Amino acid sequence: MFSRLWIWWLLAVSYYFYCCWDWRLSGLILFSTITNYTAGQIIGHSDSKTVRKSWLTLCLVLNLGCLGFFKYCDFFLENFKMLADLCGIHLSVPMLQVILPVGISFYTFQTLSYTLDIYKGQIKATNDFPKFALFVAFFPQLVAGPIVRAADFLPQLNRTPTYNDDEAVRGFYLILSGLLKKIMIADVLAATLVDPAFKNPELFSGAALLLAVYAYAMQIYCDFSAYSDIAIGSATILGFRLPVNFNRPYSATSLTDFWRRWHISLSTWLRDYLYIPLGGNRYGTFNMYRNLFITMLLGGLWHGAAWNFVIWGGIHGIWLAIERLLFGGKRLLNLEGQSKAFLFFRWFLTFHIVVLCWIFFRSQATETLSGAGCAWTVISRIAAWSGGISGFSWWFILTLLLGYFMHFTPVSWKTVCTERFAQSGIFIQAGVAVVLLMIFTFFSVGGGAFIYFQF
Repeated sequence: MFSRLWIWWLLAVSYYFYCCWDWRLSGLILFSTITNYTAGQIIGHSDSKTVRKSWLTLCLVLNLGCLGFFKYCDFFLENFKMLADLCGIHLSVPMLQVILPVGISFYTFQTLSYTLDIYKGQIKATNDFPKFALFVAFFPQLVAGPIVRAADFLPQLNRTPTYNDDEAVRGFYLILSGLLKKIMIADVLAATLVDPAFKNPELFSGAALLLAVYAYAMQIYCDFSAYSDIAIGSATILGFRLPVNFNRPYSATSLTDFWRRWHISLSTWLRDYLYIPLGGNRYGTFNMYRNLFITMLLGGLWHGAAWNFVIWGGIHGIWLAIERLLFGGKRLLNLEGQSKAFLFFRWFLTFHIVVLCWIFFRSQATETLSGAGCAWTVISRIAAWSGGISGFSWWFILTLLLGYFMHFTPVSWKTVCTERFAQSGIFIQAGVAVVLLMIFTFFSVGGGAFIYFQF
C-alpha cells in the first residue's frame, strides 16, 4: 500500500513540477504517455507482425509528428519560403510562432525507447499505467535528462521504497557540486565574457574571442553536467538510480571517445535507435560513413531548429568518419602501445575540434541557408588575431581555471571527496552546505536557465 501511494505521490509531484512552467503543455506529456503505453500493450501482446509493425509506425508518427510540429514547424516554414525565393517563387508563408515545450525532446526520446525496446523483444510491456506514467514524467530528469531507459527505471518501481541515509548524503553532495558548477563557473563565465563576445563579436579582438570560445567549452560542460548532477542527486535521495551522463569528456583522445563521455544517455540512444537501425557498420565502409553522418546530422538537429546545430552535427559526423578511415573502429579506443607524445597529440587535436564545433553550437546567427553569421565572424577574427587580451577580471580567469581543474580532476579524487563528505558527521555536512549556499548567494551573477532547457 505504501509503495502504491509513493508512486502516485511522485507522479503528482512530477506533473505539478512541469505545470509550474505552463500547465497547458502538460497535456503533451500525458498524450505521449498514453500513446506509448497503448502501443506497448498492443505490440507486446500481439503475435501478428503486421499489427506490431503498424502500431510501431503509428507510435513513431505520433511522437515524432508532435515533436516536429512544436520544435521544427517554423524552422521548416522559414526555410521553405527561403528556398522558394531562391527559385524565383515568392510566397507569403506566415510563421506560427509555436511555443517550444520544455523537455519535449527528452521525454519523446525516452518514451520512444520504451516502445522500440518492446518491439525488438528486449523488454516486456508493463501493465501498470501509473508506473509507466512516472517513468515518463519523473521530475528530477524530466526537462533536461539524462534520458533514462525503461529497462533501468521500471524495475526500481517494483520494490518498497526505503530511505538510506548514506545514499541520501551522497545525493545531496551531488546537488551541491552541481550548484557549484552552475552558479560559480557556468554563470560567471557566461556573464563576464561568453555572452557579450558572442552577442557582438565584432567588438572583441581575436585573442579575446579565442578565450571566449575556451570559456564557452567549459560553460556548457559545467552548465549541462550540473543539471545532470542535480537530477541524479535528487533521484538518489528519493531512492532511484539514474545513469551517469558525463565522464570527463574533454579528456577524450578521439571524437569517438568524446561521444562515449559527453551526454552519454543521448549518444547511446542515437547509437541504439538510429545508427544501428540504419545499418551501422554492417554493410560496407561507405554505408558506415553515411550512417555516421546522418546520425550526427539528426543528433545536431535534435538540439534545436537552427542551421548552426546542423553544421555542428555535420562537422562531428565528418570527423567521426575521418577517424574511422584513419584508425578503424577498435584502434580508436585502444591506447595500449601508443607513446605519450602521440596520445597528447590525439587529445590536443580532439579537444580543439570539439572547441571549434562549439563555436557553431553557441552561435544563434547561422539560422539561414547562407550560413553567414556570428560563427563566421568569430572564426575570422580569431584567424586574423587582431588586438590583444585585456580587460578581464581576475575573477573570470580564476573561474575558468577552476572549471578546467574540476573537469580534469581524476574520478578517484571525486570518489574520495564524496565518501569523506558522506562519512563526516551531520554537523560538518550541514556546515559545508551552509557555507557553500552563502557563497553561492554572495557570488551569484543572476544567471539564467540551464542551457539544455531550450532543447
